[in-house]
Amino acid sequence: MRLASYSLRGRPSFGAVVGEGIVDLRSRLARYPTLVDVFRAQALDEAKSAAAGVRPDVPFGEVELLPPLLAPEKILCIGINYANRGADYNVTNNPKYPSMFYRAPNSMVGSGQHLVRPKISEQLDYEGEIAIVIGRDCKHVAKDAALGCVAGITLANEGTIRDWTRHGQFNVTQGKNFDSTGGIGPWIETEFDLSQPLHLTVRKNGEVTQDDTTASMIFSFADIIAYTTTFMTLKAGDVICTGTPVKKGPKADPPVWLKPGDTIEVECPTIGVLRNTVVDEA
Repeated sequence: MRLASYSLRGRPSFGAVVGEGIVDLRSRLARYPTLVDVFRAQALDEAKSAAAGVRPDVPFGEVELLPPLLAPEKILCIGINYANRGADYNVTNNPKYPSMFYRAPNSMVGSGQHLVRPKISEQLDYEGEIAIVIGRDCKHVAKDAALGCVAGITLANEGTIRDWTRHGQFNVTQGKNFDSTGGIGPWIETEFDLSQPLHLTVRKNGEVTQDDTTASMIFSFADIIAYTTTFMTLKAGDVICTGTPVKKGPKADPPVWLKPGDTIEVECPTIGVLRNTVVDEA
């Protein structure tokens, strides 16, 4: 089942993706105001039953897709988590523990919405990623049980303002949280097999610039969940962006940043395609 949040004539809602349209679930599951509430109530079976055998209420062409989870408690991100990516940061050995940081929900837009290059910097960059959605509150989870905490997977473009990741001596938070610089979606896939590698492809203006599988991750999905739950409680509806592969080809010197009109597509066959085009901040 694929679950999406969307706006129809200015009215936010959520539903199940069926064919080329969406079955509205907000009207059928009125006690759940948002998709986050569905995950927190562990009501995915209810959502699936409500959408079973129902024709779409609205075609894709009439809706604006929103970030699937509009207000998760946490969006956690894992840095430098694919083999060989450490070379971009002069790191030659695999770390003992994952690097982590937060993103604010308003730093991410839905598929089809615009990525915004801010006035203060031209250094907007992109990072295609697989993101996992936590399905239940969990703490101190053993690695061999960790995948049972995942209720959905989606795609992310972990957009970054590169020069602002260097403002602080020990953090990247500033450069990762400009409004509307990242994308997430297009929806959440709830039927998946994380025991097998997921193939991730990123295209910039139609050209493949990242292409790898999750088999190249330094810290697996299970590693990330087991580690994170040693120090914090993950809540149902939390999102974890799990890292980006190395970009293809030689590193550009000087770097080439995203500009207005550029389109980034992040694709995984199991999930779909997250697509966003860049505009300048108004």
